Amino acid sequence: MAMSVGSDDGGYQNEPNIVPMIDILLVLLIIFMMQVPLQRKAMDVQVPPVETRTQQQNVQSDQIVLELKDDQSYAINSRVVSKQDLDRELHDVFDNRPTKLMFIKAARNRKYQELIEVMDIARGAGVQVIGLTPRPKDEAQ
Repeated sequence: MAMSVGSDDGGYQNEPNIVPMIDILLVLLIIFMMQVPLQRKAMDVQVPPVETRTQQQNVQSDQIVLELKDDQSYAINSRVVSKQDLDRELHDVFDNRPTKLMFIKAARNRKYQELIEVMDIARGAGVQVIGLTPRPKDEAQ
């Protein structure tokens, strides 16, 4: 078996060798496929059934509700709290509680970033489960 360096007319052949290029592309494809699952971020969400939303609102409970009000203020169970004191107040509430559950009720004009910041402060105060309260039907649009 002889190895040909040129073509029949005596000139050089100018053909690219694409086998190494295909090998490199396959390796890159595998690397990118491995990166996709590592980049996913998830947030666990528990949505209550529709029937539980129609319960009476007059029942006194020991639930903690943090409100992000329209006027850029914060309130814990209707007691106004400044953002600087929010961490300390949440520690006071949750340090001695066995159940670390809190609900957040955000006004329509509040930014998503503000909600995430409040959730981070609550996690730092020891809150394990954070629930988001739905808007009433008249406020939903």
